[in-house]
Amino acid sequence: MRTIFQALRDELAGGHDAVLATIIASSGSTPRGAGARMLITKEGRRCGTIGGGNVEYKSEQLAQKVLAERNSRTETFLLRENDVEDLGMICGGDVTVYFHFLPAADSAALRLAEAALTMMDREERSWLITDLTPGACGALTLYGTKTGLLGAEVPAEVLSSLGTRSRQCRAEGRLYHVELLCRGERVYIFGGGHVSRALVPALAAVEFHCVVLEDREDFCRPEQFPGVTETRLIDLNRIGSALTVTADDYICIMTRGHKGDLLCEAYALTTPARYIGVIGSKRKTAAVNEKLARMGFSPESIARVTAPIGLDIGGETPAEIAASVAAQLIQVRAAGQ
Repeated sequence: MRTIFQALRDELAGGHDAVLATIIASSGSTPRGAGARMLITKEGRRCGTIGGGNVEYKSEQLAQKVLAERNSRTETFLLRENDVEDLGMICGGDVTVYFHFLPAADSAALRLAEAALTMMDREERSWLITDLTPGACGALTLYGTKTGLLGAEVPAEVLSSLGTRSRQCRAEGRLYHVELLCRGERVYIFGGGHVSRALVPALAAVEFHCVVLEDREDFCRPEQFPGVTETRLIDLNRIGSALTVTADDYICIMTRGHKGDLLCEAYALTTPARYIGVIGSKRKTAAVNEKLARMGFSPESIARVTAPIGLDIGGETPAEIAASVAAQLIQVRAAGQ
C-alpha cells in the first residue's frame, strides 16, 4: 500500500493524471480479493496488482479509457467457464473493479496521499474509505485512530463498524468501500541473531512492523535487518521500562541463550500480546516452563506461549525457520480478522 501511495503522490505532484483501480468486491475463486489495487497512468501500469492475467490486462485497457474520458467507473468481470474466450480464465468467481480517476490538478487527492504516507510512517491504525455512490466521483476519506477524519465526511455508522477486512457498506443511502490502510500492529523480536535477520524482511514483506530488541550493540544495527521499523539496545533485566506492548502486538523470542529467553518470556506473559512465540527445542521449552511455574506463572498463562515457535514445516535453516514463523504470524493475524 505504501508503494501505491508513494507513486500516486509522485504522479500527481509531477502533473500527471492517474487511475487507481481497486477490487471492491469479489466472490468465488478469484486471483485477488477485495482491496487489491494498482495504479495506472498514460504510460501503463505504474505499480500494484489486481491479480494478473487477462483481468488485469483488460483493466489496464479500461483505465486508459478512464484517463481519456476523465471520469471514474465500475466494471464487473465474470470469471466463468463461458467467459474463457473473453478473459482466458476459469476461476469460477466474479470481480468488481472500481476505476478511480485522479486528475493532476486534484490537490485534495495529493494531500490525502501525503497524509496516508504520514499515517503509515508513524504506524497509525487507519482506513481508506471510498464513496461509491453514483455522482460522488469516488470521494476519498482517511480515518486514523489518532488523526481522525481527513477528506470527505462519512456517516458515523461507517466509522463505528471499521474492521480489518475490505468490504462495502451502506449508510444513509450511500455506498462505501472501506479498506484497512495501516494495521498499526508491531512484532517485537527479542534477539538479533541469524533467524531474526531472516525473519524481519519476511515479515516486512507482508506488512508487519518489526522492532528488534538486543542487549548487544553489534547485533542491534538497523542495516542488519532489511525492512526493520526500529532497533533498540535494551537491558533484558528492565524490559518493561523500554516498551509498551498492546493486544494487537506480537512477540518473538530468540535470544542467544536460555537465560535471556526466560527473562523475555517472563516479561511477555505480563503483557496482553496477541502472540508470544519462543524459539527452541521441546526439551528447552519444558525446562523454561518449569522455571516459569516456579516464578508463579499459572499453567493457563504459560499456555499462551507458542513453543517451539513457527509452523511445523520441517525447516532447519534460519531462512526456513523464518518462513515458518512468518506463516504462523500471518495465520494468527488472519484468524483475528
